[in-house]
This record gives sequence, structure tokens and C-alpha cells, in this order.
Amino acid sequence: MASSNAIPIFFLLALLFGASSAQLSETFYDRTCPRLPNIVRAAVKKAIETDIRAGAKLIRLHFHDCFVNGCDGSVLLEDAPGIVSELNSPGNQGIQGLEIVDAIKAAVESECPNTVSCADILAQASKDSVDVQGGPSWRVLYGRRDSRIANKTGADSGLASPFETLAELKKKFCDVGLGTTDLVALSGAHTFGRSRCRFFSHRFANFNNTGRPDPSLDANYRGFLQGVCSAGPDTRANFDPTTPDVFDKNYYTNLQAGKGLLQSDQELFSTAGADTIAIVNSFAAREGTFFKEFRQSMINMGNIKPLTGSRGEIRKNCRRVNSATGGEGHDVM
Repeated sequence: MASSNAIPIFFLLALLFGASSAQLSETFYDRTCPRLPNIVRAAVKKAIETDIRAGAKLIRLHFHDCFVNGCDGSVLLEDAPGIVSELNSPGNQGIQGLEIVDAIKAAVESECPNTVSCADILAQASKDSVDVQGGPSWRVLYGRRDSRIANKTGADSGLASPFETLAELKKKFCDVGLGTTDLVALSGAHTFGRSRCRFFSHRFANFNNTGRPDPSLDANYRGFLQGVCSAGPDTRANFDPTTPDVFDKNYYTNLQAGKGLLQSDQELFSTAGADTIAIVNSFAAREGTFFKEFRQSMINMGNIKPLTGSRGEIRKNCRRVNSATGGEGHDVM
């Protein structure tokens, strides 16, 4: 005979595992901030007009936010009493774009004060960053709230590294509920943006203590990159040497040619026998296939453990938690 507690226990499990994502909705701000998509898109376009790297900066912030404690805006919090910022993590070394988020938040607050979370702004701005520069569009789900804590330890262990193997990358995606197709599709965000030489110059010589360069790095491309990096370790190179400022499928054709910039990029195609190779080939063959999977993977990532309902807060200043009286920038302890 079934226990009389079976239904309540099942209901509790449903709440624990399904409720937060279910509360995200395309229509969340339809009454409280109906022009939100237009406000954010205008601000993103303005940022890209003055800084072609703005889109890549914004999407990186969203990625690094969602992979640590879920999509809760915690990556934006700076050091304060009681908060050790995730920005101090090695995985966030050199991360940029907070001033762009500040500008978007100010534009949103001017029309919809105390309404839209910084986490939702990152989700919307990432979508706009992609489609403004030629990529796919999708309907963003809203309803995330902002964390009042940061998790620097989680950032240290949870963020993907440019030096990692495919197995290590897969584990980090699996740990947040994302699969192999998500890994390959989301890595395609490296179709635009730049990276500093310090994150890939180890591939030029004595790779993995072999005394030789990374064999998966095209020799001519390696020579080109060595020339770029002769200016110093903080010099930036384009992720995509063909169409560096356009969101397209060339990231994958570059991998097929041994021209993935980071070790972690090239691992997707050059790891012998890997199931990611077929996915790379399918994305390289048809841009529409890549766009379809990227769109879905962005939605999947945006659903990682959001704070909803009464949890968290709506920050006034994305870099600081609110004070007990509703102001901005108050200490938490």
C-alpha cells in the first residue's frame, strides 16, 4: 500500500527541482516594465558602437554568473565587508564590462525603478549582444532575482579554464546540468571577442612539457599568434581570425583548420575519438544548426538555479547589495 506521505513528498521534490525555472517567464515584466527589451537593446547597441568588444564582454559576464551559484548576478558584486568578490577568482581575471552593465541598469532604472534584476539584465543584454552582431535571437525568460552573497570559492572551482582538457570541461558543464551539445554550442560565443596572450601562449612551445608546440595548433597560425604576442602577455588576439566582430559559424570552421585560439577551444575538435567532433562538424556545415542549438543552450544556461519569488533582491546598484532601508551599497555584515 502506498504511504499517505507519498503525494506530499512528491510535491516537495517538484518544488525543489522544478519551481525556480518554472517561475521564469517571457511575460514577467509585461506590466511592470513593458519596454525592457527595447531599453536594453538600445543600450547594448550604443555600447557596441563605441566598443566593438562590448557584446563579448556582456556575454562573458552572463556565462560566469550562471556557472557560480546559478544566474543570480553574483559575478557583479565587488568586494565589501562580508563579500569576497567572485571578480577576484583566477577564472574572472581580466573580465570586463561592469561599466556597460551600470549604464544599462541606469537606463532601466530611469523608466522602471526597483523592478528589474541585474541577473535579468545580463540575460537580456547577452541576447542582444549576439543578435546585434549577426547571431540568432530568442525570447528571454525573466524573473531572476539578485543574490546578496558572492561565492569566490565556487568561482575558483567552477569556472572553465582556457587550459583545460575536454574531460575537465565536460565535468564543469555537467556539474551545472548542461550537456555536451551545450558545451560545444556555448563555446561558439568565442566567434567574437578577444583573449590575452597569457591564456594561450603556452601552446607555442613545450606544450604539456613535451618540448614541442601544441600539435593541434596550425603552424602558420601559431607563427601569426607569436608575432601578435611579441608585444607582451596582455596583448589581445581575436578569437576568430576570419570574422572577428561577427557572430557566425566560423568558430567551428576555424577549429577544423587547427585555428582555435585557446587550448579549451581546440579540444572540442582535436581530442581523439571525442563525441564533440561530430557536433563541431555539424555546426561548421550549417550555420542554422549552430544558431538553433546556441539559442536553446543559452536558455538552458539561463535557467541554472535562479533566485525567484521572495529570495534575493532587486539591486539598485549591480555592484553592491541593497541596504536594509532599500538604498544601495550597504554592507551585508
